[in-house]
Amino acid sequence: MTGIEPETRIEQRRRPPSLRQWLMPEVPGNRLLGWLGPLAVTLLAGVLRFWNLGKPRAVIFDETYYAKDAYALLKFGYEHNTVKDADKLLLQHPQNLNIFSDGGSFIAHPPAGKWIIAIGEWLFGMTPFGWRFSAALIGTLSVLILARVARRMTRSTLLGMAAGLLLALDGMHLVTSRTAILDVFVMFWILAAFACIVIDRDVSRARLARKIAERGDHDGFGPFVMHWWLIPAGLCLGTATATKWTGLYYIAAFGALTLIWSIGARRAAGVQRPYAGALALEALPAFLSVAVLSVITYVAWWSGWIFNAGGWGRGRVASNPVTAFFQAMPRLWDYHKQMWHFHTTLTVKHDYQSWPWNWLVLKRPVAFYYTQPSGCGASTCSREVLDIGTPAIWWVSIVTMLVLAAWWLVHRDWRAGVTLLGFLTGWVPWFYYGLNHRTMFLFYATPMLPFMVLSIVLVIGLIIGPATALPARRVFGAAITGAYVLTVLANFYYLYPVLAGQVLTYDSWHARMWFGSWI
Repeated sequence: MTGIEPETRIEQRRRPPSLRQWLMPEVPGNRLLGWLGPLAVTLLAGVLRFWNLGKPRAVIFDETYYAKDAYALLKFGYEHNTVKDADKLLLQHPQNLNIFSDGGSFIAHPPAGKWIIAIGEWLFGMTPFGWRFSAALIGTLSVLILARVARRMTRSTLLGMAAGLLLALDGMHLVTSRTAILDVFVMFWILAAFACIVIDRDVSRARLARKIAERGDHDGFGPFVMHWWLIPAGLCLGTATATKWTGLYYIAAFGALTLIWSIGARRAAGVQRPYAGALALEALPAFLSVAVLSVITYVAWWSGWIFNAGGWGRGRVASNPVTAFFQAMPRLWDYHKQMWHFHTTLTVKHDYQSWPWNWLVLKRPVAFYYTQPSGCGASTCSREVLDIGTPAIWWVSIVTMLVLAAWWLVHRDWRAGVTLLGFLTGWVPWFYYGLNHRTMFLFYATPMLPFMVLSIVLVIGLIIGPATALPARRVFGAAITGAYVLTVLANFYYLYPVLAGQVLTYDSWHARMWFGSWI
């Protein structure tokens, strides 16, 4: 024993300097501000997402699938075929309309995201506001989660607010939060799982330090530590996967990350056999919490299809629920093989398809909606909902990701490492499908977006410098940061009319199309 408290020893054994040491320290007793600041940013995000949410009053882009599938889940418990011209009928008779024909419909994605869309339809009816409500709410809440998790990672309320503000001002986040498609839900549940594992890291390390302080258990494997926050993380990851299978990559990445963190905590605490201790005492509970619970959650979201006859390939349903469940499993497996075949052979050309190596430069955004109405005071008017990220965020994130990669290689700072992991997990797998010419779109990058914002915020912390830096440096860093945030705000403000479907003159619309590939 050295006489040093275990928590202090954990800090001392880190590879110096940690990124946290470079960031602005948290002011003691600042917990209230730590909530009020992120809530203020979240309020701004909510206003931007809910303002005129029911406009355009149309079924835009893939709402033609997901809004109707969600409504079918409410009525039948499974996706259902629709009648001809269902889009027009929805807008003409939104409240008391049966838009469905006989028979279950084959769907390409699991039902969780559509169940969440259905909540808005249940509350507000089968209207554009109703089917977009849940996406707007989830998008708004994701701003709060990112602001809080960034604050936890940096111990800075200001940097946490900056993270939330940047996410609130991103164009693609705004558009996917105002459209009844699935990607904002995938992003939300992955971000929520990420927040849970970051909290678990802090809590479990503190618990390990306390146990060692109480027992002096440095020999052997060290004490057992239960990671309670991994349970909600597993629920979130299961729900992300039950929205789109993209969540599978994060189950693997975050599951491995928790084990690596457990080993690192035991090493830092001076446990004699940290690798064996983490594998023997923490690997199985973490696997059950993250992987097994994710699978259980995933299957639970299929309950409507499992316990109701009529779904695609479901067939007869036994009256006993236990029998019905086991009867459904082979058919559900067959259904998943059909879904897998669809996803791996989808090579139909689309006017707005793009490849993952083009996403960060925003080469090919997606026009969700475009018309040429009247009423703008010019001979030709344009009204568009363009799914595109804010360039001042996306283009800068290319640089900040490279900075974090260098920072992690030199200093092994966990914040840089986990941000890179979250970003690469959402990006790299798509390269395989891109090389095989699988049809894909820019909004598939939505789960990467919170990690892109985190990379910018962490680099902002490096620019501002530590509290012990010379005042001139901190003033200079704050000036650069302020100028950047104002640039993002101006960029977002300029693009806002084509993000929110406002009517513009053709010339004003065309001025916002900076590149020919944006049209």
